[in-house]
Amino acid sequence: MSDPKDWIAATLLPRMGPATMARLRSAGVAASELMHSEQLPGTVQLRPETLDAIHNYRSGGALYRRACELEQRAAHSGWTLLTIDSPQYPDLLKQIHDPPILLWIHGDPDVLALPQLAVVGSRHASAGGVDHAYRFALDLAAGGLAITSGLARGIDAAAHKGALDAGRPTLAVLGTGLDRCYPAAHRALAEAIVQGGGALVTEYPPGTAPVAHNFPRRNRIISGMSIGTLVVEAAPRSGSLITAREALEQGREVFALPGSIHNPLSKGCHSLIKQGAKLAESSDDILSELGALLGCLALPVSNPDDDRRPNDLQDPLLEQIPFDPIAFDLLADRVDLPAAKLQQELMRLELEGYLELRGAFILRTV
Repeated sequence: MSDPKDWIAATLLPRMGPATMARLRSAGVAASELMHSEQLPGTVQLRPETLDAIHNYRSGGALYRRACELEQRAAHSGWTLLTIDSPQYPDLLKQIHDPPILLWIHGDPDVLALPQLAVVGSRHASAGGVDHAYRFALDLAAGGLAITSGLARGIDAAAHKGALDAGRPTLAVLGTGLDRCYPAAHRALAEAIVQGGGALVTEYPPGTAPVAHNFPRRNRIISGMSIGTLVVEAAPRSGSLITAREALEQGREVFALPGSIHNPLSKGCHSLIKQGAKLAESSDDILSELGALLGCLALPVSNPDDDRRPNDLQDPLLEQIPFDPIAFDLLADRVDLPAAKLQQELMRLELEGYLELRGAFILRTV
């Protein structure tokens, strides 16, 4: 059994990222050998500062003391340290070209073995996008998939909540250490994920702050643990497209929700569909595709919109509102309502998630 301190220390080495770790693994060098062997294979070339840190660890210096401290903190906090040589390490994640050699887990580590679907999208999602993410996650979780996302605002949070409301575990992959919650407003959601039988997962040790470059890097874990990725809403340069690209490079399925051509948050999804992502209009589309691969998912499930209240969907005002933007004045000409009453009804429908008010224009989202 390898010493967890060796793995912790290996992740703290300077100039030692996941790609370098992957090359070491390819050369047959495990963490214990890296941290203790006097002579590494000739194919392994390390930088002087990396070698200095390794010698510091061997001599019981600051790096060794830091590794001991972090190991003790994990034990005290009830966190699981999952190394890449552990039987519990996710098989799919191990297959990517630069898997993290160590995962820090708060919650049930067994959920990492469940078939997972990544649900990602914009942090600044529309009301309709949030609703779609929630309902897709609700149905997909009920269909047998663990929902994996990044705990961010917007689509991520909605996906986690949908899975929780389905009574199923969900996984949040962090760009920080387990002792940090980013955004801080999602601390209650993070606790709900753990209490709901899910897990918070990160490759970063405690004390790691929410630095910008950590989040694109963690996206490979979100897609890497998942059999597929669903993008709900994404602008052309959205970070969620990084996750989708990682999924494509990893040979995983990518799904995208189409939207209005006038909605900038649909452009990223439309671009993915042009590149070969599968268009998803309902959760059945996804479960049918993935169920054929796994043979273990519950089919069929309801369309995300099936549980809408019939009275709302048959609302005569809602029927008059197109999915493309319509000016308030033009809509007022169509319906037999005073302007003040129309504004009141539009605000009601917006609060219920059926449309968005954009200045003088109205856009139906459901």
